[in-house]
Formats: sequence, C-alpha cells, structure tokens
Amino acid sequence: MALGVALLAATPAHAAAPAPPSRPTTLPLTVEERRLPGAVPREILQGSGFDDVAPGFSRALDRARGLSEAELLAADEGRRLWRRAVDRAQGRGPRAERHEGEISRDDDRPLYWARLGMTRALREWQPSFRVTSRQRAALIGAVERSSRGQDSVDLPAGGAVKRVLITGFDPFQLDSDARRSNPSGAAALALDGTTVDTPAGPARIEAVVFPVRWDDFAAGTVERTLLPHFRPGPRRVDLFTTISQGRPGRFDVERTNGAWRGGYPDNVNLSRTGVVPVPPGVPTVRPQPQWTTTTLPYAAITAARTGPYPVYDNTAVTEIPAGATEPVDRPDGPTPGSTAREGGGGDYLSNEIAYRATLLRDATRLRVPGGHLHTPVLNFGDGNTDPSTGRVSDPVFVANRLAIVAQVRSITATAVASTGTP
Repeated sequence: MALGVALLAATPAHAAAPAPPSRPTTLPLTVEERRLPGAVPREILQGSGFDDVAPGFSRALDRARGLSEAELLAADEGRRLWRRAVDRAQGRGPRAERHEGEISRDDDRPLYWARLGMTRALREWQPSFRVTSRQRAALIGAVERSSRGQDSVDLPAGGAVKRVLITGFDPFQLDSDARRSNPSGAAALALDGTTVDTPAGPARIEAVVFPVRWDDFAAGTVERTLLPHFRPGPRRVDLFTTISQGRPGRFDVERTNGAWRGGYPDNVNLSRTGVVPVPPGVPTVRPQPQWTTTTLPYAAITAARTGPYPVYDNTAVTEIPAGATEPVDRPDGPTPGSTAREGGGGDYLSNEIAYRATLLRDATRLRVPGGHLHTPVLNFGDGNTDPSTGRVSDPVFVANRLAIVAQVRSITATAVASTGTP
C-alpha cells in the first residue's frame, strides 16, 4: 500500500494514473463442477483419499510461472490422477484409512469427482500472468484427456501379443442419485495395462474413459482418441470394444448402431437431437450411413460361460422404414433403406460411441473385431436404494460391480480367443 501511494504522488498532475492490472478471465463452473460441494462427492473423495487431488493441483498451479509451465502441469497431473486411479483399482498404492470399507478399491467414482475438482480449480485459477479464456479451456481439455487415459494408451508392437482397446464411461444421472457408479468405468480402471491369457495367446488390454456429454462427442473426442490406434502400423489394435451400462441383469452385445441422437439430457443437462455429427478432419464413410454393425464374435461370446450374468446378442433396432414417416421397432435389425432412430444400444451416448467407433473402423479399413458391450445396471443393495438416506456404498453394490468387471474381463478374453469367428 505504501509503495502504491508513493508512486501515485510522484505522477505528474497532467498524466493519467496507470491502469490497474486486469484480473485474469475465469470461466463459469459447469453443471458437473457445481455438484462437487454436495455431501456425496465429499464423502466419496474423503473415503478414497482422493480429496487431496484438487487442493494439491491448485497449489501447483499457483506456483506456475508461465503458460507453458501450466500446460505441462495440466497434462502431467491429469496422467498422475489416471495412474493413481488405475493403481488403486488394481490393488496397488496406499490404502485410505478414512472410511475404509466404504469406498472399495474397485470404485470408479473417486476418479470422476477428483477430475472435476481439477477442472474447477482451473476455471477459478487467478494466475499472475495473462491467460485467455481459450488458453484456460485448452488447459482444462488437457486435464480431461490425460486423466481419462486418452493420451497414455500403450499397445505393444509385434505379433506376440494381441492388442485390445476398451472404453468406459463416467457415472451419469447424478441429479437423481449422486451416488451412482458406472461399471464400464470401473472395468476400464481394472483392466487398463493388464494382460489376459487366451487360447489365441496373451492379450494386452488398454483402456480409456469418456465423458457423458453430447458436445464433447460432437467435437470429436472419440475419434481423436481412437484414430491413432486404428491407423495401420505395428501397434494397430487387434480388437476393440466400447462399453457402457445398459439393462438390468444382463450383458448385451449390440449388433447394430444407429446414426441418431435421441436427446436424453447428459451430465451437464444438455439435450441434443439429430443425426450423429461427424467431426471434420477425421476419416469417415460418405455418404454417412444410417447404420453400422458389430464385428465382435457375438455368437462365441453369447455361447461361452463368462460369468453369472446372461449375455445376449441384441439385434433389435428402431427405424423409420423407407418411404414411411413413423418409427417402427424391429427385433431383427434394420430393413434396407431405413432411417435410424435407435440402435440396439438405444439413442443415447452408448449407441453413439458404438456408432462412432465402428464408423471409424470402416473408414480406416480396420478389419478386426469391434463393437459395443452393454453391462448390467449396477444397483445398490436392498435397504440402500433411497439416495436421500442411503449410504454411498454397500456390500451388494460392491459385489455386483466386482462381478460385472470380472465378466467384462472374461468376455474380452473370449472375444480375443474367437478372433476371426463370426
């Protein structure tokens, strides 16, 4: 204060006083980030020990001396979070002592809420140097990609090991129950970087997770992540499957995917309806097809004993037949010339990721098994179904998630062993 007064006194009367330094432009919080102060996210973070992630990241940001340092920090800390979540899910790293037993190691939710803490910290950050809104958004994007494993896929070269890429999703429908977990995200954490033995030889599995947000998909997050591993080369995938949570009590191998967005609200409460938009600058098929088809060995998968849940070859779709105007349900797949309204996986982002991945497969002439797997719905145990009074976890909830993850592993191994089988 004294220095400021002295400088002002020394300024000639006819000169304009120097303008105060402008405050850096922050970004408004998203709907997802505004859920963070809730009791459930706080308990999940504390019970897993991940409540130190966002504060530590904020302190590191405050020490950054320029944009380039902040860029490195965002990517490095995002990867550190992903690796920490994978290690925890696979039984490595320290155990959290607080609430031990409430937030089990297989849980995907600590990663989700910790990531939101990091992106919120970036939106509210007040650096000592200029950062534009676009640069801040790019830093947030770096955290999003790296903390989802999207930039750390490490498939081996050569023919000794089969290369498998799987994808999962964040938890969703959190306004109705903030306690929700997504078994597809849990499977991604449990299987990332692991090797499974199959009759066709060992298979290395790499995994990534995607947001439940329409606009991220329209911007190309799926294609940007998958394309490097779909292009020809010594590390090209031998099999891929996108995975999401589907129907109660069953797995489904979705036979057909549709080019239609049904508009159900996403994790930021946005709806998008229309034909799936293909992002510019990526290989695609022209004209854009209404339907794409799985190349996963669905007959072998459904016939195998992979776990406690039945596995179905789901052939149903909803279409507008050629020359018609009203949608029709088809149990055996689309008819020629029809317009898509629902694939086997519906008209939400589960269907859309399957459509995008298989469309990219066809555009890159990737002749490998690939498609979509829906897991059973993950429910809480009896007596713990009311989100207003229920616990964030229970033994049935954990046991069901572990069973689903184990069966995903078994289905993946079956698919690898059946490579080349229709």
